[in-house]
Amino acid sequence: MDNTFIPFLVLSLFLLHFPLSAANLHKIKQLRPDFLVQTTSSNNDTTPPTEYFEVTRPIQLPKTKPCSYNVLHHDFAYTYGKPPVLANYTPPSHCPSQKFSKIVLEWKATCKGRQFDRIFGVWLGGVELLRSCTAEPRATGIVWTVQKDITRYHSLLLSNQTLAVYLGNLVDNTYTGVYHVDITIHFYPIESKFAGLASGNGFPADLILPISRNLPLNDGLWFPIVNSSDVGLKKFKIPQNAYRAVLEVYVSFHESDEFWYANPPNEYLSANNLTGTPGNGPFREVVVALDGKVVGSVWPFTVIYTGGVNPLLWRPITGIGSFDLPSYDIEITPFLGTILDGQTHSFGFSVTNALNVWFIDANLHLWLDTKSSRTEGELLNLIDKPLVESLVSDFNGLNGSFWTSAKRFILSTGWVKSSYGNITTSLVQHFSYHNKMVIGKNGDKQTVNQTIFFNDTVHAKPPSPLVDSVEDTHRKFSLYLGSDELDQDNDTYLSVANVTLGFDENKSQSGAFGVSKSSLKNVQDGQGTIVVRKNLVVRGQGDTQQDYRYTSTGYCYFRKVGSSNYTILYDKIRNSCQKRSHPRLGLNLFKKLPVML
Repeated sequence: MDNTFIPFLVLSLFLLHFPLSAANLHKIKQLRPDFLVQTTSSNNDTTPPTEYFEVTRPIQLPKTKPCSYNVLHHDFAYTYGKPPVLANYTPPSHCPSQKFSKIVLEWKATCKGRQFDRIFGVWLGGVELLRSCTAEPRATGIVWTVQKDITRYHSLLLSNQTLAVYLGNLVDNTYTGVYHVDITIHFYPIESKFAGLASGNGFPADLILPISRNLPLNDGLWFPIVNSSDVGLKKFKIPQNAYRAVLEVYVSFHESDEFWYANPPNEYLSANNLTGTPGNGPFREVVVALDGKVVGSVWPFTVIYTGGVNPLLWRPITGIGSFDLPSYDIEITPFLGTILDGQTHSFGFSVTNALNVWFIDANLHLWLDTKSSRTEGELLNLIDKPLVESLVSDFNGLNGSFWTSAKRFILSTGWVKSSYGNITTSLVQHFSYHNKMVIGKNGDKQTVNQTIFFNDTVHAKPPSPLVDSVEDTHRKFSLYLGSDELDQDNDTYLSVANVTLGFDENKSQSGAFGVSKSSLKNVQDGQGTIVVRKNLVVRGQGDTQQDYRYTSTGYCYFRKVGSSNYTILYDKIRNSCQKRSHPRLGLNLFKKLPVML
């Protein structure tokens, strides 16, 4: 274990004592690049870089040898506020086959020195492929790799495109870390003539439209949402022979809303005259509208970036979702009948209770009827029950308790008639939110217990005698956060943080190919301390434990891993099921069927 730190003077602006732990999270955020650069030897050039990683299951790859294509090699130095880095992308011509069963994007980066964490995005033809957070470096250097299955973007990858990468970095005499990045795409040819192309949602879409900002611009292609009344709008037009549509939404939160789940209610801030503390309460909702009508919502997982709460917690095990932020699918098929007219329409994105700033964009996945030049449809039903949000407060001065809850229900039903027949599709979204916040010790101590239930059901009813398709997704996002500041002697204080993140997801899908199920239980616990003396951080400690359990039809993956200040204490992996595996029938049939789910 290495816990010797080089102390650096921090600007007094960054060390103002906020009388509230929610604000202390932002204070620690400002401190982190200065105190975490370490000395481990007299010659840093001879010390190998530390490898950081996010715990997730490996991508299931075919046995074929991939055709690999290095799309970008770039050093991101002073790039903040500048245009994204662009590269020309052409489909791989050196592959013996142009039919691929799996396509994987690999991001690999190294960095050395001192730097904040930075959000970044990777777009191809304006379609976002990856949103991620950089790792924070150390003096001896770091390296990390993100591999993402991008098979669902198959149609996009078969034509010439422009690759855009935005990573807003700052480099000066203090913040010296330059991110050296390679992006490679690996194409895995189909194993046999009987094998087919399948992504996580069945066959990939025939066309993907970017619902993002257009190049050129001086930052990312995402829409910046800066307050609760702000709306990011994108106009688009779809082919008139579409028979299915899914909107994939990317979300990330920053600045005053990076720790939105710990933001106290405004009435508490007003009563205590706390003008510099982020507020609007702890509830946030991303609302998606089509031509002004709500079509769905996203209640996001509480991703903690690599410098959040206590940066030592995320070295080398990073927070859940921080290297590969989750995207969220919303079934748009019920609304196809309203946008198959050949006219221009618009998607809008807003965030309930938002503070500056949220980055949001989306990809519209479309399945096209090759046997017809035009499909038709109709929206039969839309129920958008208003958001129900409640707050119960009990506080006296700076101490108190707050209970926030919210509920939401959205239902849409519509039919589309194509050469596959008349298919009626319904989407049901049901949300429930609970947050209990306790603030004590005159604002120096705070605990947050939060649970989000985010459930989707998509039901596609084809003509008889075909079997209905039903896909259920049940998510539970849980968060516990405890932060405390303890005064010590000699102008010293101890900052203590405990965090538990839980990402649970259960999926079931039934249809013509039978029934398949999957279950993910991903829990991360962290305990960290930082000692600050006279505006200098003199030492710190971060311990993290993670339990990852994934099971599906014919595949299982389990991993338990723990670390303490850069050192892995244990790492146990099992990638087989206890029971005999039964392969899911139908996945390898290379037959184009109407994609309903």
